[in-house]
Amino acid sequence: MLDDHSVVEQARLGDERAWRELYDAHADLVFRLAYRVVNDRDAALDVVQEAYVKASKSIDRFRGDSSFRSWIASIALNEARSWLRKRARARQVSLDAVAEPADESRGADDAVSDLDLARRALDYIDTLPEQQRDAVMYRTTEGLSYKEIAEALGTSEGSARVSYHHGISKLRAHMKPLIELTATPVGVRARIDGDE
Repeated sequence: MLDDHSVVEQARLGDERAWRELYDAHADLVFRLAYRVVNDRDAALDVVQEAYVKASKSIDRFRGDSSFRSWIASIALNEARSWLRKRARARQVSLDAVAEPADESRGADDAVSDLDLARRALDYIDTLPEQQRDAVMYRTTEGLSYKEIAEALGTSEGSARVSYHHGISKLRAHMKPLIELTATPVGVRARIDGDE
């Protein structure tokens, strides 16, 4: 197989065989990333297809600063997040739709709060600088090692490690007040918010 750079150049020229090679080389990773975000096999397959369609339309804008693997994974992550946002808008989350939590001491309100926190975390991750965002997503959703993250980002292992730690530290700092607020009993929360 040719190296990605040569294959990408052939794909830019419209070579279908080159696109097939790029797809074969990276589709498994793209699917796993998408599936971890959307948690639905059919939706993940749609995300993979949409990611490659977007990549084919914007291949001229791929500068080669990162690897094709990292670039297509970023497109897929954005598509998966977009799918989640569309789904959330399409159907309002109701208490009836929330599955019973395994911990009986936690009620439906807690489960809704957990879903909201997860959405807020994903939204915040989207705002991180690109390398930090990708490192956090590769590590948390795909479980890649720092070496694998470095390969995907086209950087050193040390840089991948630093990017992840900066990104995750920012995420923790951003989420800490939200987590503390949701952990506060409702009566106390009302007094804190000045609603009483």
